[in-house]
Amino acid sequence: MGLSKENVTGLILALMSSLFIGSSFIIKKQGLRRAASFSGVRAGVGGYYYLLEPLWWVGMITMIVGEVANFVAYAFAPAVLVTPLGALSIIVSAVLADIILKEKLHKLGILGCIMCIAGSIIIVINAPKEESITSVLQIWHMATQPGVLCMQHF
Repeated sequence: MGLSKENVTGLILALMSSLFIGSSFIIKKQGLRRAASFSGVRAGVGGYYYLLEPLWWVGMITMIVGEVANFVAYAFAPAVLVTPLGALSIIVSAVLADIILKEKLHKLGILGCIMCIAGSIIIVINAPKEESITSVLQIWHMATQPGVLCMQHF
């Protein structure tokens, strides 16, 4: 595979991003449940008490940290490496929902999680090498490719 130091940094940031974002959904849901139990009014029917719930804000901050890590990951690694790892936040959320929130993950859900993980690994392992642009001619050549020219008409 031969990843550069920058790509490894980007991958680590993308993985950390998935952990933060995936867990943020669970934390926020716990905050919503807690707020509903105190106020008696759920957020889904117009309740705003969750805005006073510290746990909901912890979840929101966790999500923001995850999004920042994801954004920074793109500065270190190409999108073809970072983007598939974003799907792992769904896996983190599903597994934590099963464990913490007691929302049962059924066999097909487990299979979907396994397939998502396998797909992300396959994409990362087989990602094309990122080429450095060394001349204006190289940019011109890439910009005049048929696929790029066709997209300009839409």
